[in-house]
Amino acid sequence: MQHNEGQERSSNNFNYGAYHSLEAIYHEMDNIAADFPDLARRVKIGHSFENRPMYVLKFSTGKGVRRPAVWLNAGIHSREWISQATAIWTARKIVSDYQRDPAITSILEKMDIFLLPVANPDGYVYTQTQNRLWRKTRSRNPGSSCIGADPNRNWNASFAGKGASDNPCSEVYHGPHANSEVEVKSVVDFIQKHGNFKGFIDLHSYSQLLMYPYGYSVKKAPDAEELDKVARLAAKALASVSGTEYQVGPTCTTVYPASGSSIDWAYDNGIKFAFTFELRDTGTYGFLLPANQIIPTAEETWLGLKTIMEHVRDNLY
Repeated sequence: MQHNEGQERSSNNFNYGAYHSLEAIYHEMDNIAADFPDLARRVKIGHSFENRPMYVLKFSTGKGVRRPAVWLNAGIHSREWISQATAIWTARKIVSDYQRDPAITSILEKMDIFLLPVANPDGYVYTQTQNRLWRKTRSRNPGSSCIGADPNRNWNASFAGKGASDNPCSEVYHGPHANSEVEVKSVVDFIQKHGNFKGFIDLHSYSQLLMYPYGYSVKKAPDAEELDKVARLAAKALASVSGTEYQVGPTCTTVYPASGSSIDWAYDNGIKFAFTFELRDTGTYGFLLPANQIIPTAEETWLGLKTIMEHVRDNLY
């Protein structure tokens, strides 16, 4: 598949077909906001445990009005590098396609998009400098030499239930209490203060899955039928690019039980359109997805994201 330079490199020569440091991603967020001041703004929502800033890009055409919004989350598990890379590509795609692509243009006429490309900055830096397969945060655990909690078991949604551990040394340690991880609390506080979020989409890897609540229980979400329909449309759109097949279903039965997850929290807090993407691949490379798959992954994922956001746009509540 041919890619023009514009898709792979931005005006300042950021290579979207490579994995980047936290600093480089933050710098590119700045560049996007500078290149499109009427559409994008970098907003600081808090700090990580090790005091790194947490930034979101806010895409909005509505000045000062608290419009309906969608939250796009990535990199909560630090080793899932394709998620952070897909997110920053997506940021550039949103600004580039506004007023060119009628779908994203109409989405942004009706609602705002908030994009957090690196939801676990400390973990991400650690994967780049110390241990490529680090998953958790880097917080200290009193009484244990083991570091960090799983930030996707730390949300207040059946906290400390199935699929999470109370052992600080576990990969799925839920933390001492819900929102104990400042990276999670920063997002929760921002979303609750803002209100009016209608969608929450969390990008992970790997397995090629598109899931919706619940993870903490086999109980059926009240909106399961609609969410399933939307997810299937999104998976179909995604597959149209290069045939990448995604499985669709509720988290609990599609992968495994998982309490304290972001999308279950979002859904139980009134954000109806809550989805998790597990991006490429299905295990050949796993977390170590080669950089030459970044742009193909991001391009197909974009069609899935757009399908969901179009549905949100047409079904505001």
